[in-house]
Amino acid sequence: MQSRRRFAQTESLKLRLAAFAKVSREKAERLSGPAREALLMKARQAEAAAHLDDWADTRGLRPPK
Repeated sequence: MQSRRRFAQTESLKLRLAAFAKVSREKAERLSGPAREALLMKARQAEAAAHLDDWADTRGLRPPK
């Protein structure tokens, strides 16, 4: 059986999503048409996912001890 290569992420999910959104927006500035809209949509989705990650990580949502 093959073993999976695993590695620990050095940056949080929020930071990786924010970086992806920033790069996507920068690329979208140089494009036009459907390609631009697709990149902008991906950037919005990444920002929404980062926001949801923040929300899910709040103390109010922790299970009782």
